[in-house]
Amino acid sequence: MTTDIVIRPAVIDDVAEMARLHRAVWCDTYRDLAPADVFRALDEDYRRARWADMLANPRKDQRVLLALQGQRLVGIGAIAAPSEPAFEGRGEVKSLYVDSSIKRQGIGRKLMREMACELAAMGYSALGLGVVVGNEPAIAFYRAIGGQLVGRYIDPGPLWRSDNLILAWDDLSLLI
Repeated sequence: MTTDIVIRPAVIDDVAEMARLHRAVWCDTYRDLAPADVFRALDEDYRRARWADMLANPRKDQRVLLALQGQRLVGIGAIAAPSEPAFEGRGEVKSLYVDSSIKRQGIGRKLMREMACELAAMGYSALGLGVVVGNEPAIAFYRAIGGQLVGRYIDPGPLWRSDNLILAWDDLSLLI
């Protein structure tokens, strides 16, 4: 268990490192699941522009948190109001990316706990997230921390219409 992890809100100066980590983890996670053309299109520049826009134009119903080990970015978590009716009003975890080289050290759990606290502060009593069908390590992680399968939806995504399971925590105290 990593104890020297600090969680803090993301700021615009973090965007380049966020894009680098997001791209690396995404490519590792979806190498056998996403079409090849999606890998080419969703490059680091694309991700940098998306994170920059999100942080430069924040919505009141979203938060982006970073996990740092010393000065090194090792995780990203993002939450917002639900994007799909299938979430049934639960706050949504939009992103959770942990550096592949240090997974299984409690960073994902710590980010989930902080995101649950943020969602509770935003007035949500439950949270949900979508995980791509076939992403077995993520599904196992979410189930291990109490996520329950409650539905399924097709994520329209910018290029890839992925089939997603919805896992939910209807009692945020299970994460907090």
